[in-house]
Amino acid sequence: MKENKKEKDFEKSSSKEQENTQEKEQNEETFSKDDFLRLAAEYDNYRKRTQKEKNEIYIVAKCDLVSKLLPFVDNFEVALENKTNVNEDYHTGMQMILNQFNQILKNEGIEAFGQKGDTFDPNIHEAIMHIEDENFDENSVIEVFRTGYRYKERIIRPATVKVAN
Repeated sequence: MKENKKEKDFEKSSSKEQENTQEKEQNEETFSKDDFLRLAAEYDNYRKRTQKEKNEIYIVAKCDLVSKLLPFVDNFEVALENKTNVNEDYHTGMQMILNQFNQILKNEGIEAFGQKGDTFDPNIHEAIMHIEDENFDENSVIEVFRTGYRYKERIIRPATVKVAN
């Protein structure tokens, strides 16, 4: 009788073990689907975030390089304004170099701004002089000392201007 009871206990524990194993497998399958979906969502978020960071780093690096090259452009413009005692061929060559450099900037999406007659905008212009003159409209740019540059919506350098009040 003891053996019979042991067999019955063994069978009960065996069937309970099987039920527990089946239940555990179902739970693991359910968890693995949930885990998979969660992991896929986390990976998608990670991918989007790193792509955004990569694009931002590219924009910052490009703007930083252009800002370092802009004094070179400024010096060319100043040299071209000073035509005294300069050979015409030399002046033409300098103009060609400046035009080529400006074309490279344009091809890279760098936009120059700040022209005489523009309306003064403190977000993109830096006013270093104000004059009272009735010949010009109020808040209009009457002279550009240094051209401004932007890449997309990012201002690389504001235009330095004289403004009429």
